[in-house]
Amino acid sequence: MDKRNNLIETKCFELLERAIANEATDIHLVPLRDRYDVCFKKNSRLERTGSFPPQLAARMISFYKFLSSLDISDKRKPQSGSFHKKIQDENFSFRVSTIPSIQLKESVVIRLQKHDKIMPLNQLCIEPQWEKKLRRATEEQQGLIIVTGPTGSGKTTTIYSLTAHCVNLLERHVISLEDPVENNHSHLLQIQVNERSGMTYAAGLKAILRHSPDVIMIGEIRDSETAKTAVAAALTGHLVLTTVHAKDPEGCFYRLMDFGITPEELRQTIVCISAQRLIQKKNGGTGAVFEIVQGDLLDAISEGIIKGERVAVPREMKIEHLRKKYGIQKENSYG
Repeated sequence: MDKRNNLIETKCFELLERAIANEATDIHLVPLRDRYDVCFKKNSRLERTGSFPPQLAARMISFYKFLSSLDISDKRKPQSGSFHKKIQDENFSFRVSTIPSIQLKESVVIRLQKHDKIMPLNQLCIEPQWEKKLRRATEEQQGLIIVTGPTGSGKTTTIYSLTAHCVNLLERHVISLEDPVENNHSHLLQIQVNERSGMTYAAGLKAILRHSPDVIMIGEIRDSETAKTAVAAALTGHLVLTTVHAKDPEGCFYRLMDFGITPEELRQTIVCISAQRLIQKKNGGTGAVFEIVQGDLLDAISEGIIKGERVAVPREMKIEHLRKKYGIQKENSYG
């Protein structure tokens, strides 16, 4: 490797180390007319920390894409991938997302996550009753448990916490199907979707079902194929944990229907929907509030949707009410 490539590699890893030292959750490389700005995201705030000349930034982006097994030559379409690296004697995952801007300059965001970083349910949930409800849901033998909320609301952290509970306390065999695998977890057998090699969601599910899982974790439902895969897995007698981008539990129903899932399929498969938001508590700490729908209320909402009727969720359970009650929203603190 020549000196130029050595310089690029050094610059790339120095940037990662600096972000970790600053406890940043994301690195942004933002293209401008005559430079690339470098910004760190921490506690929901994006702070500019420096800049690179465009030629240097372009080579660094190519190196990050190479590490993430992305197409270095293609700068015209969005790409996403991940890579892993040990830094300061700790293992980290880096999720790389690129998007093209004008003049074929790419904007890049790198999400930083420490391996095996699991937040226990009792630390996640501000109220003990929410922890009890989530634990009760994971004791089901089959069905869909859906964690919902906007980007940065901590869904990924919650879903990994639930899988750890299934493995460590319920002694169940858990396999995940993710696109991409965002973070390595030693308690999980993790499978990554790879369309180019033929490992689609459907193919991955068939392979997983032959591996005798008790619980299947599907990283995120973002299209019809993934939604149908999740429902099919739940209908075959497995407990499926997944996430969906929606405002609240009722919105999650309609989101899945938009993906082609029938109301009757939802009624037969969903055992719990949990909407969540991160909040900054009034005493200065960080936590999450949950609107959890299960049991009789879930049945009533399902029946109401099938009949075209709306069933009201009690105001004290609604996520917006809970955000105001417990503190100020604070996105991207974890997850």
